[in-house]
Amino acid sequence: MKTFKIVALQMLKEHKAENIPLTDGLIINKENEDGFWIIEAFIDEKYEELFQKKYDSKEIFEIRVIITHAANDPAPFTVKVHTIKRVDHRISVLFEGRLSKRRNDYSELLLDDLIKEGFSGEKLIEEFKRRMKTKQKV
Repeated sequence: MKTFKIVALQMLKEHKAENIPLTDGLIINKENEDGFWIIEAFIDEKYEELFQKKYDSKEIFEIRVIITHAANDPAPFTVKVHTIKRVDHRISVLFEGRLSKRRNDYSELLLDDLIKEGFSGEKLIEEFKRRMKTKQKV
């Protein structure tokens, strides 16, 4: 098994990436033949209802995690919530899932998101440049 620190977490919601602020996070590649990963995100309790609904419905959904350094591209995962634990005013959400695709190019993911959000023409270019700069500063 290999373990990495998570520096950012995004949840895909209606073709948009929503940042979920992390207090801390960890990802483990189980390195088994099924290709499963375990992801633990330590986040604010205000997200408890959102993840509790996903847990209760056994919903499978998409997240992206940035591993080790903020400058790294987000890795897309298809996951389900395994457990949720309260810790003071935060929650620990344990996800289990698989890497969605091996080839991960942040600029392609971002461009796809922007088009799905309805950007086009000059506004698409401006928003693409703005978000690329934002990613580099994270």
